[in-house]
Amino acid sequence: MSITQSSLLDDPLARRSVEVLRAGQAPSGALVASPTFPTYGFAWLRDGAFCAYALDIAGERAASAAFHGWAAASIEAHRGLVEDAIRACEEGVAPALDRMPPARYTLDGDREHDGDEPWPNFQIDGYGMWLWALAYHHAGRPLEPDAERTVALVARYLATCWPLRCFNCWEEYDDGEHASTLVAVAAGLRAAARLLDDGGWDDAAHGVARDLTDRFVVDGRLRRGPADDRVDGSLLWTGIPFGLLAPEDGIVSATVSAITRDLCGPGGGVYRFLGDTYYGGGQWLLLTSSLAWHERVAGREEGARELQAWVRSQAIETGDLPEQVTGHAQDPSMVRPWVERWGPVATPLLWSHAMYLLAEAAAT
Repeated sequence: MSITQSSLLDDPLARRSVEVLRAGQAPSGALVASPTFPTYGFAWLRDGAFCAYALDIAGERAASAAFHGWAAASIEAHRGLVEDAIRACEEGVAPALDRMPPARYTLDGDREHDGDEPWPNFQIDGYGMWLWALAYHHAGRPLEPDAERTVALVARYLATCWPLRCFNCWEEYDDGEHASTLVAVAAGLRAAARLLDDGGWDDAAHGVARDLTDRFVVDGRLRRGPADDRVDGSLLWTGIPFGLLAPEDGIVSATVSAITRDLCGPGGGVYRFLGDTYYGGGQWLLLTSSLAWHERVAGREEGARELQAWVRSQAIETGDLPEQVTGHAQDPSMVRPWVERWGPVATPLLWSHAMYLLAEAAAT
């Protein structure tokens, strides 16, 4: 799957999306979540993994390589934290949240220092997503010894610490157990098996996947958590792109059907989950493109085009894509409080542009 130069020229938003991703890359190689939204002035492994994958798809391999180099260096700089977490889990001790490897780093690869408004920074999923994107970037080419060492460290962390309760990909804790986290962990372990040519990591991935299907399935579909029957837009990634289950698998099909039924709002934009109140709980562009990506792989091109058309219609005059739009927010009374707290919705969001590119690439 790749975007040709001609298709980029034919699609102004695809061209702008590559520009936004490139402009959002720091000299260190880090990819900032949003360059104009101060609260998102960090580099998440999760967002960055999707952005690096999109850069590879768009032929920007040097930019993707720079991100992966930054990620590896940032993780190695905090090797002690990772090793301590692994050791604690092996001893049956739950480490303190502030002693866990961070989900996001500063653009220089340091840990974030809490300001006036501390923000949770313990999420396991990003480490799995990073290995998934790295495996695609290397495409079967052997790793350098230093990179092997980092990949092995992250694989050990995922295989040992995945049962820990943590925050999910939306920075929410709930009860600390999240289907989307397990999907990302399993994808990362499968990627480690390819990167390190070690089937033992595949075995570890099978264990995570088994827990997912044993405890996170209700009515034939995935649910957000073992005690939360709601569906979540992030569960789209179970089939595409992480491939934990085949896109045509019955569980995936039932999950996508539930997402389409419960989370597609007016016009077609996808909500994160029912009951969301962040900026009122609007429709997220990256999830709408995620659904378009799935629909294209499933052969439902008309639906994919409609979803992508909705995303294009949300671009502002510069061609930048926001994180979400709030015209049909689930709780309109919560839009203004968030604007007063953090400012207008993050625009551009690099992750929105990355997902638009990936959904468009699926059509080529």
